[in-house]
Amino acid sequence: MDCSKLAEDGTPELGMEFNIEDDAYQFYNKYAFKMGFSVRKDYLNKDKDGVTTSRRYSCCKEGVKRKYEGDVMPKRTRAPTKTGCGAKMVIVLFRGTMKYRVHDIVLEHNHELHIVQCAHIMPSQRKVSEAQGFQAEISEDAGLSLKQSHELMGKEASGMGNVGYTREDLKRYLRTRRERSLKYGEAGSMLNYFQEQTLENPSFFHAVQLDCEEQITNIFWADAGMLIDYKFFGDVVTFDTTYKTNKEYRPLGVFVGFNQHRQIVIFGAALMYDETIDSFKWVFGTFLEAMCGKRPSTILTDQDHAMAAALSVVMPETFHGLCTFHIRRNFMKHLGNHYKENSDLPYMFGACMYEFEEVEQFNRVWEAMVKKHNLENNEWLSGLYRIRDKWARCMMKERWTAGMRSTQLSESLNAAIKNHLKLDHDLVQFFRHFNRVVDEKRHNELIAEYEMRQKLPMVGLRQTPMLVHASETYSPTVFVAFQNEYGESTAMVILRQQDAAMIVEFAVMRYDGGPERIVVFNRNDLSVRCSCKKYENEGILCGHALKVFDTVGIKIIPPEYIKRRWTKRARAGDCFDRRRREVVADPKIMISTRYRELAPAMIKVATRAAMSEDTSKVAITVISDLAKRVELLLSESEEQPLQNQKNLNMEERDKIEIVNEMGEAVVARGIKKRGGGKKSRVMRSWINKFDRVKRKSRLSRTTQTTASESEPTSVSIEEYMFMGCRSSTDSVSTHSMSQTVNGPPNAIAPNIDESETEERAALLTHCDVDAYHVFAPSPQGRNNTQGLQLRADVASPENEIDE
Repeated sequence: MDCSKLAEDGTPELGMEFNIEDDAYQFYNKYAFKMGFSVRKDYLNKDKDGVTTSRRYSCCKEGVKRKYEGDVMPKRTRAPTKTGCGAKMVIVLFRGTMKYRVHDIVLEHNHELHIVQCAHIMPSQRKVSEAQGFQAEISEDAGLSLKQSHELMGKEASGMGNVGYTREDLKRYLRTRRERSLKYGEAGSMLNYFQEQTLENPSFFHAVQLDCEEQITNIFWADAGMLIDYKFFGDVVTFDTTYKTNKEYRPLGVFVGFNQHRQIVIFGAALMYDETIDSFKWVFGTFLEAMCGKRPSTILTDQDHAMAAALSVVMPETFHGLCTFHIRRNFMKHLGNHYKENSDLPYMFGACMYEFEEVEQFNRVWEAMVKKHNLENNEWLSGLYRIRDKWARCMMKERWTAGMRSTQLSESLNAAIKNHLKLDHDLVQFFRHFNRVVDEKRHNELIAEYEMRQKLPMVGLRQTPMLVHASETYSPTVFVAFQNEYGESTAMVILRQQDAAMIVEFAVMRYDGGPERIVVFNRNDLSVRCSCKKYENEGILCGHALKVFDTVGIKIIPPEYIKRRWTKRARAGDCFDRRRREVVADPKIMISTRYRELAPAMIKVATRAAMSEDTSKVAITVISDLAKRVELLLSESEEQPLQNQKNLNMEERDKIEIVNEMGEAVVARGIKKRGGGKKSRVMRSWINKFDRVKRKSRLSRTTQTTASESEPTSVSIEEYMFMGCRSSTDSVSTHSMSQTVNGPPNAIAPNIDESETEERAALLTHCDVDAYHVFAPSPQGRNNTQGLQLRADVASPENEIDE
């Protein structure tokens, strides 16, 4: 029965009739999908012949959770989902017409309904059709895993949320087909991919940087969803680069933050040619351009001097914090030789980083640590102390970081990216597989949104107005953190209270000891300030402030102390791109909805028609006529699908023009290649122009002569630089150059002037200053030439040799 004709708007009404019981369920389930709730088949009555005489369909939140009647309460209980909702539809069989008629209907719900994007997660909407299961079996027979086959189904449905079941099922689906070759050249295919994304969504942003040879060096892109995420959650950003994600060995930089569920959101990504100051300046400047000039309040990076220099120029107002994880790792690297048995050096350093909240205490312990372990002359530790305002807790407690102290989000994302990407992917494949990671993170957010509306918060003290208010306001993850602080407030005691007109000062401390906090309360505007600065740093009221609120009689959270980014309605509002157009995350949402309705019906017809030759011919004839009618209607309609847009031919794809920084339209000549290779390969620099066999024979003769005559060995600086840079793990410095040279054990270092060594080392190498302690040339010089790097990067692959 065609249920869509029963009511104009699809709303159930009394007196509606259905031929069979399943028609009634399908109609009510379709209405539930549109409204945002799940349907549960409730009781039914049958006569002696087994014919259903009545049936009730209820909301999945009907009823209440049964109380535990045992003697010992379980340690872990499931969050309740039932709210006693009374929404239902009852059908009764009338013997005269033998049709089912709607006898009772209740449309009102007593709970919040789900959003459209979460509809596919609702139990009554989750169903794997026969055709989808058949495709999964074929993929499995072809050697694909279940995860890959279900990802493929998601691609055909134009999104993970349009198939009809959850992410656990979609993990078995192959989402994309890997392309082994580039059809229009690497640069042309990449730019065409960007143009296709722009046609699908005009808010898609991309930019490329050209060098003096009109070759593409740096690439940045951000889709519409990233622009929306940055508008609501772009106050705190982490940026980190990772390697081994593409065959060109280009570093991938990703701007990352987290949403109201404290889950990863991606704001933009960049494929960089190198990690110089100029490259970082271009990436950060392009990122701000894509985000309409909105700067983050805080950005966290690792200890990279090029990043720091670029951020100081591009984002001078933004607070630049350092990742504590990288600092601890560098601490072990630089001070590992100072470790002894039962040494307290790491504990004292960790306390300075994480525990001390007062500057005086930090300085006192730091001086004691340096003096005790004789680290007064350690340059790395002294340099770290000079920038202590970027990593020490006592210096950062008033900085807004949303609780972030490291780039752990970026590290977690990098691990997920490497699980999806392979080194043999070309750039277009790289972009498409990178989108898989982005879609996965967004789907995780949809699951969190669904669970936020499906599960009731676990409120410890249900009679507490402030906790009830917090559970209705904050997201579940943030509510748990707030509830922990409220629990801490119950253990707080007020030591003393000083009144001064409208200002009241409280001294608060835990009953069992701990640091004393000073909380200042203003009776005029009901504001509060605590010396622990938790609200200023994380956006959640601390237990000390909550204790004062309870003392003065404030039972709900004041609106000015509710950060919007932590609330359930964090995404409320519109977003506009740099051209003042409203950003739509998925402009094809209506197309996807219509496809969701059409695809199962068409697949079902095709499956049945394939059973015999006659039915197959009939189906082909009908489908051909239907296709002609559809094309005719589309040609007459103003709404043209994106697939009908004018496609570029091969010549046009290869000649896509790019506007450079001077405003001139130029044609990109290709992607600028980076030297690189596998771990088993070592790259040669331009200084090694001699034949390898001759050089080896010369070094062998020199070694034999030195060993036989026991005379000092003198090795040229060029040969030394080559030998010293053979391994990516070798750490070379000008100090070691003047003290140690590769040669026999009894060799004596040559007399090399230190200034001359610095100058010649700068001309021969392009190494990272911080990681390898080699004097590097200026950024201009690094951009104009591509020399030997300690990561085995060279100018041309022809100079590649085996270790």
